[in-house]
Amino acid sequence: MRLLLTGASGFIGRAMLRRLGAETGWEVHLVSRRSVEPLHPGWTHHAADLLEPGRAAQLAREIKATHLLHLAWNAQPGVFWTALDNLAWSAATLNLYQSFLEAGGARAVFAGTCAEYDWSQPDLVEGKTPLRPSTLYGVAKDAVRRVVEAASTQSGVGWAWGRIFFIYGPEEQTGRLVSDVSDALSQARVAETSGGVQQRNFMHVDDVAGAFLAALKSDYVGAFNVVAGEPVPIRTVVERLAQVAGRPDLLRLGARPSRRGDPLRLAGDGRILREEIGFVPSFDLPGGLEDSYRRRSEAAR
Repeated sequence: MRLLLTGASGFIGRAMLRRLGAETGWEVHLVSRRSVEPLHPGWTHHAADLLEPGRAAQLAREIKATHLLHLAWNAQPGVFWTALDNLAWSAATLNLYQSFLEAGGARAVFAGTCAEYDWSQPDLVEGKTPLRPSTLYGVAKDAVRRVVEAASTQSGVGWAWGRIFFIYGPEEQTGRLVSDVSDALSQARVAETSGGVQQRNFMHVDDVAGAFLAALKSDYVGAFNVVAGEPVPIRTVVERLAQVAGRPDLLRLGARPSRRGDPLRLAGDGRILREEIGFVPSFDLPGGLEDSYRRRSEAAR
């Protein structure tokens, strides 16, 4: 089996490489703008900008992969929700997929987002909760998913679409909740947050990668939520980080206002991931947060 993996140097991509390193039977072709180190023996890295006109299609034609795992997209914190390059990523994704199909590809899995859902609904269930995105990012992802679904149905090629919720991990970019609180605590700085009453599903990036790999290897067709466990208040997450750091005195809950319009509860249903794809996470939330904090702190020393 020949795998074309995009976004290999990204947050989820790096975790995916760790997962793939323990796999056998894959000829892996990695695509990213930046280099990927260390490169597993037998893997091939293609340095490429998928937003360069025609580049995505060219790679798909050259590699002739049997399987596609498309993770690449703009995920810069605080920017990706409204970035105009969501349009370019939509076009590049569809060009990539068209060429993948024309080259004889057999199965494709894509990274979607929980932002495709109607966030006025507290419980987000595949096939039940309305899809009503309110951001350009969510609209772009949902539009691409609709085209992928129609093309896959017409061609008979297997596909799956993983809607990512709230992830964290040791290599997470700054500008996000877990990364910023972890850095503040490890550097003995005050960590200011909102009151943290909003409930969310949080998932360790290694488990997110594992969920996508399980979907790639399965026969499941359709969208699925990439979630683990039950939603918890955000304050539970930051209090756990403060406990792991041994610095609860540095935590300032309520020092920042909640974002206007932020839903009180976003609860992703994980039944399809558990029962139909058959993925079991490695981390519960307390253990995952401890792993993330310790690995991030050690890497910063």
